[in-house]
Amino acid sequence: MEASPPSPSYPEVERVEETETTITMSGSNMEDLVMSEVHLGCPPGVSGPHLTRFTYLIPPEVDSMDAIEDEAISPCKIVSEDEDGDLIVTRRTRLCGQFGGVTIRHSITSSIPRVGLQVWRAELVLADFVLHKMFLSPEFDGIISIELGSGTGLVGILLAFAAKIVFITDHGNDILDNCAKNIELNLGLFGRYSSVHVRELDWQEPWPPAYENNDGGKRYSWTSSEVEDANKASVLLAADVIYSDDLTDAFFCTIEKLMSQGSDKVLYLALEKRYNFSLHDLDVVANGYSHFRSYLRGEESEDVEDDSSSPRFVGRRVDLSTIPQYVQEYERGTDVELWQIKYVKSTTLQPPWKL
Repeated sequence: MEASPPSPSYPEVERVEETETTITMSGSNMEDLVMSEVHLGCPPGVSGPHLTRFTYLIPPEVDSMDAIEDEAISPCKIVSEDEDGDLIVTRRTRLCGQFGGVTIRHSITSSIPRVGLQVWRAELVLADFVLHKMFLSPEFDGIISIELGSGTGLVGILLAFAAKIVFITDHGNDILDNCAKNIELNLGLFGRYSSVHVRELDWQEPWPPAYENNDGGKRYSWTSSEVEDANKASVLLAADVIYSDDLTDAFFCTIEKLMSQGSDKVLYLALEKRYNFSLHDLDVVANGYSHFRSYLRGEESEDVEDDSSSPRFVGRRVDLSTIPQYVQEYERGTDVELWQIKYVKSTTLQPPWKL
């Protein structure tokens, strides 16, 4: 006799109180602000949190999901909040067909240390890839996954529709609080048996991290059982984490620790090449890109030498022309790349992978 399935349960999430995010711009302490291209056209001068409803197309051949017709709205003038935290709908348009949606709380501008409070183009490209996998294959069904540098948590929230456990990770309480709020806003998207955890993952600190065994620990600390689950993860995700050499070094140090332990893992990394004029090169260059590529070996390589200078990662760039644009509210452009990366544990590289 087959065992009865477990009773439905809600995803495991941490609730946080809503707080206003304010950027101080006065006198000599004025911060340099940056704004994602995704937010162009948003209301100017907004310093607090902003809610955007990102809509995604559900292909007609997908009949296993609870597809709903959603109202698609401008990515910037979708939903905002007044001083009392009430929602203000400012503009709406109707699209035909089947659409799903995810509501994301984010900032429109931020200082550079807080760019994780914004939504970036590479994040939406990675979201397209995750949706493509979930729509057309069972590859992500029931997996354990870790999203690194999650920012708003958008990608991990979408993945929670299919995954068993998703760890949404970043650094800094303001960013982690915002991730937790976004999980609250999207509980209805998650699979019946999914667990979603917001956790601190500082790339400057060792893995496994120090963990708490009691309820008195820090809000975003890991437990020992969560560390065990993370080591069993099969999929790592990251978007727009490559823009400085120091950050790239810390990132690869962290994923080497993660990918060298436990089960085999694959990393899907989306990045945007941002070009600036370099006095050193006397040319227009993409900051951090060549340093990122120095960590990778091509999949055509057959052997990895044992000396420490040899890259331990093998990467293949995914052809984005094979990934439809499901998310409606952005222009993909030509400067975003998606990479599939594995860590080489032995002296012989594994054969090429299939998408």
